Amino acid sequence: MAEYKNVEDLSYKEASTELELIIRSLESGEMELEESLESYTRGVELLKSLRSRLAGAEQKVSVLLKDIDGNDELVPGAPADDSDALNL
Repeated sequence: MAEYKNVEDLSYKEASTELELIIRSLESGEMELEESLESYTRGVELLKSLRSRLAGAEQKVSVLLKDIDGNDELVPGAPADDSDALNL
């Protein structure tokens, strides 16, 4: 079983890079079943964390937007494109 850092201890870039590597490994079809299941589970953890962080960042951006008069205005952001998401 591979040793992984806690997902929440990874930066967004580190987590997204690790997820990309996992996806490539799974797509290669060269891993044993147990390793594939472990990698898939880790990928799901990373994906959930990345989506949560992105949603939080989108919320912060929405709150920070101001209208032309300088008044605070809550503007909902568009949801992130998840067309490349893992189908769970």
